[in-house]
Amino acid sequence: MKPHLSWMNFVLLTLAVSAVNFVSADETDGDGAVVTYNVHIKPILRQYCLKCHGDDRQEADLNLQQYGAVLRGGSGGKVVEPGRAGQSLLLKAITNPDPDARMPPNSPPLPDDRIAMIRKWIETGLRETSESRSMVRNRDLELALSATDDQRPVGEPAMPAENLSLVPAVDVLRPFPILAIDSSPWAPLLAVSALQQIRLVHAESKQEIARLAYPDGEPHVLRFSRNGEILMVAGGRPVEQGSVVLFDVRSGRRIAEVGDEVDEVLAADLSSDRQRIALGGSGQLVKVYSTTSSELLCRIDKHTDWITCVAFSPDGSRLATADRAGGIHLWDALTGGILLNLAEHKAAIRALDWRSDGRMLASASEDGSVIWWDVTDGFPAISQPNAHPPQRPPGTFGNIPGGILACRFSRDGRLATAGRDRVLRIWDASGTQQRSFGIESGIPISLAWTADNSHVVVGDSSGQISFHAVGDHNK
Repeated sequence: MKPHLSWMNFVLLTLAVSAVNFVSADETDGDGAVVTYNVHIKPILRQYCLKCHGDDRQEADLNLQQYGAVLRGGSGGKVVEPGRAGQSLLLKAITNPDPDARMPPNSPPLPDDRIAMIRKWIETGLRETSESRSMVRNRDLELALSATDDQRPVGEPAMPAENLSLVPAVDVLRPFPILAIDSSPWAPLLAVSALQQIRLVHAESKQEIARLAYPDGEPHVLRFSRNGEILMVAGGRPVEQGSVVLFDVRSGRRIAEVGDEVDEVLAADLSSDRQRIALGGSGQLVKVYSTTSSELLCRIDKHTDWITCVAFSPDGSRLATADRAGGIHLWDALTGGILLNLAEHKAAIRALDWRSDGRMLASASEDGSVIWWDVTDGFPAISQPNAHPPQRPPGTFGNIPGGILACRFSRDGRLATAGRDRVLRIWDASGTQQRSFGIESGIPISLAWTADNSHVVVGDSSGQISFHAVGDHNK
């Protein structure tokens, strides 16, 4: 007697099979076929690599002619890491900028489309055939935006008092670049950096409503507390002094100051409970201070270059730090113990930002890439390796500076990035570009979302701020 398969069991079986075989458009070769070793990668390896790394000859004990041997690697270890193209030795070898170190030796570099195919094969899970399962787990449900404790104020959101003094503007020989900008999470209020001052701008009228004195020097970082009642300002004077100051938003009064650096502070953040400040700069150290006692709580000395970014997770339990060499580390914010090393970028990190639920961290680099990190395991959940390609003006030659200089999440999970290509880009939660805006006045170096998520405000190298309507997903 044949076993009976109920209608419900049949449906569940069908769904299970469908789930195993489902692939997104980002995993295909452009013609709808899943990128696999047998169909797409082995022909490339045969053309360029198998004379030295095949069945007949294995330089460095590496055989690329058999799928299983590729996964095993050679005498130097694994050559492919599923989901991590930037950390895979195979991709590093064929993209090395040094012609003496690049593979294959004594040959031109592989064509861009071949490199892109190998990259996609690694990032989509190293499938052998179209029926194979990806070695990268499906993160869609795991990384969906979840509910957050957003510290919404009970009463009216904090705004500057009407009698708050407007200190005179500082005279400058040329426009001072907007090094930092931030938006109150609950009020129509922007904080904009200026030389020895902080400008407070109404986000709806776009008019300056107050100005805070900052005689300490150049403000490099501005951050509102998560309830919008405190403004953190970090900066100082180059090769002279640096510190972090907290201002009361309503009164404009300085309420705390921590740090006594011998150079300006380049990176800082305030924890969600407003009890700790993390800072860093050219000294290559990350220091965490108490805001109530100004006591140094811990020092982190793992970085080997200038600290460019620090960011507390929304719940304050973790601290992300980054440096000028492209290194990113994730720490236990209370103990200073290392949790994860996030190694993908090849150049200075210019921005870090946590998604509102703390499940994802975005990083933007001078190497032109932006990465959405899964902070549960340190793997890139989404990667855009050439998010802001440099534009070559007519009649120019040589290398064109590229790179991403700013990135910030909205409360609903979208990401805004801006780069040396003078473009603001908006990405949805899956890493797909939604919109882009040209920045004409200067190079965009800072940005912030307005409290209602309807606009992104960009500060640029010419000292101008610009408002860009991007819409509100919650409406």
